[in-house]
Amino acid sequence: MFKNFNGYHLIDAYHKMRQEHKYHPGRIFKKSVEAVIVLIVTLVLWNLPTNAFGIEGLTIVQQRIIAIFAFATLMWVMEVVPSWATSVAIIGLMLLFTSDSGIKWLCDPDEVGGLLSYKGVMACFADPVIMLFIGGFTLAIAATKTGLDAQLAKVLLKPFGQKSDNVLLGFLLITGLFSMFVSNTATAAMMLTFLTPVFKQLPPEGKGRIALALSIPVAANLGGMGTPIGTPPNTIAIKYLNDPEGLNLGIGFGQWMMFMLPLVVVLLLISWQLLKCMFPFSQKNIDLHIEGGMKRNTQTYIVIVTFCVTVLLWLLDSITGINSYTVAIIPFVIFAMTGIINRRDLEEINWSVIWMVAGGFALGYGLNSSGLAANAVESIPFGEFSPLLILVLSGIICYLLSNFISNSATAALLMPILTIVCAAMGDKLNAIGGTSTVLIGVAIASSSAMILPISTPPNALAYATNLVQQKQMARVGIIVGIVSMLLGYAMLYLIGILHII
Repeated sequence: MFKNFNGYHLIDAYHKMRQEHKYHPGRIFKKSVEAVIVLIVTLVLWNLPTNAFGIEGLTIVQQRIIAIFAFATLMWVMEVVPSWATSVAIIGLMLLFTSDSGIKWLCDPDEVGGLLSYKGVMACFADPVIMLFIGGFTLAIAATKTGLDAQLAKVLLKPFGQKSDNVLLGFLLITGLFSMFVSNTATAAMMLTFLTPVFKQLPPEGKGRIALALSIPVAANLGGMGTPIGTPPNTIAIKYLNDPEGLNLGIGFGQWMMFMLPLVVVLLLISWQLLKCMFPFSQKNIDLHIEGGMKRNTQTYIVIVTFCVTVLLWLLDSITGINSYTVAIIPFVIFAMTGIINRRDLEEINWSVIWMVAGGFALGYGLNSSGLAANAVESIPFGEFSPLLILVLSGIICYLLSNFISNSATAALLMPILTIVCAAMGDKLNAIGGTSTVLIGVAIASSSAMILPISTPPNALAYATNLVQQKQMARVGIIVGIVSMLLGYAMLYLIGILHII
């Protein structure tokens, strides 16, 4: 989808850099060694006696799912192959070795235990949450094709005037707003492109350039928290929180925004103050000029009306009875029927993210449908665990992992495990605000991870401007990340004990 966006050249350069780094001879050897390690660990877990796991009643199918889960964890953490490729492998392994459509002599239910439904595994790619992604992608593509994104940026930045500090605030707030509905990567690329003429006006020796360059990834990362479609970890959390066969909390689009949007605004204002103090402007005024604008035709007006209606329906889902997943199909239908999006645009949808998330859902499906989750709950004394310990550990582990691997992969790994743990702990979690505090906390922690250039694509794009040093990014990332997690968990605890969700 990125070819449609202003700043595509930045994303293209970023991906070329990653490809060159990935296929460097020294790195190929390292990845080969890591692949061998993953293979050995997976095979050992696959072939151990079932009683070695300490889980009562463990079947061979369940043991294979444990091995596949370990395979996924190591592959995602080490990034032996791209995250989406690991997800495809997860689905393939589960279909071949744990489903009722698997290899006949390896999938005899009398010998290996209850098998997964192959339809259930495949349905993970058509999960309602996937529709949220596709709806978000189509809205973003349509807005860019009609120039609506550039026009919005111009209009929304205009009220901030020419004072340098206010321009910085404008870029933070507008980037945060865009990243709630558009890919964080595409938002960062677009906003960095708009900054190019601004950089030319600022003195090279001043620190204002650094503040503006860092404002984009900070706002893109934080802004993604604001809506269920803002970043993949949010939609993964929604998946497990709203699962009719699981927690069934029924959290809607509007309900999510009700408590997450104020948090995002507060965090963006804190980030503004932080960037102003750490990298003050030597030039007090900036003549802001953004090129590009909206195409004034029928298609543009259709996009504007559709965008407004879609967001309104998302916010009023509890009144209309139309859930957010169904609403996400509406813009897709309208844009397809009116020709605003064509088959080539569909090729630009970020299918790698969708595959990545589908693989995580397949893991969760395997854990639950195989009975492994129920066996683990009965065999492992989760009920004796400290709720505070679970909360702190889940947040720290997610934060640390998300700084080094995809936040989608981190959420996909942690959410199904934490769902099992939380279900087993029952009412004990009321002391920290309930299960939602833990699961939504993971989504917040993943968006708070922004220490390194490799932590998120927006970080890498900002670093590629050569205006930001890694140590500067780390300083800002650590402070913003810690503040984000502290405020986020405090908010979740408060709304949990007040039973707002």
